[in-house]
Amino acid sequence: MDMDNMLGGGGGPIGQFPLEQWFYEMPVCTRWWTAATVATSLLVQCHIITPFQLFYSFRAVFVKNQFWRLLTTFVYFGPLSLDLLFHVFFLQRYSRLLEESSGRSPAHFSWLLLYATSILLCLSPMLSMPFLGSALSSSLVYIWSRRNPETRLSFLGLLVFTAPYLPWVLMTFSLVLHGTVPKDEICGVVVGHVWYFFSDVYPSLHNGQRPLDPPHWWRRIFEARPTDTGAQEINNEIAAAAAPELR
Repeated sequence: MDMDNMLGGGGGPIGQFPLEQWFYEMPVCTRWWTAATVATSLLVQCHIITPFQLFYSFRAVFVKNQFWRLLTTFVYFGPLSLDLLFHVFFLQRYSRLLEESSGRSPAHFSWLLLYATSILLCLSPMLSMPFLGSALSSSLVYIWSRRNPETRLSFLGLLVFTAPYLPWVLMTFSLVLHGTVPKDEICGVVVGHVWYFFSDVYPSLHNGQRPLDPPHWWRRIFEARPTDTGAQEINNEIAAAAAPELR
């Protein structure tokens, strides 16, 4: 066994362990959402913070100025448990697939996250959903499943189905596991369907119009402004022609 394999590098840099390599191979949005989810559960497990400091409340955020709740409501899935591992697996898997398919720039995927989180925050007080991580994850799973209708999946090695059935399989599993109707996941599916319709169905019916695409100012935040190499070459040629000949 060579030194690279002993250090867990495999095909990566020497000294990079498989878990580290897996972490850094994730796209940036998925990477930090996954990291924040695991870190938050660890902090709760160690009694450094409590779930009461994390849930979303309109009064706590906009009256008591506890603005961190706008983010923490999406990264807490519960204490360390098998249920948390289940959520983290589906979060990083389908969020990663969706982010990778959205292109090299994180502009489109981050705009999707902004849309979904904003809608869910508006719905939270009406539906009594203090924690919104499962709803956001369900939105991403639904969008991915509709965009990959021919993909075949296996659930627990027992049930084989195509991707569009995945959200409903997960909701049924949650109903059996917890004994309650998963309204957060249903809400996530509704939010995801609105995005899918206006991004994938609506454009083909309305001359390619895409009302939910990120605006130009949002893209400029993430995408470096390309240099106009053609104009630069023309300027260099003009400067060279105007320069006096050296003898």
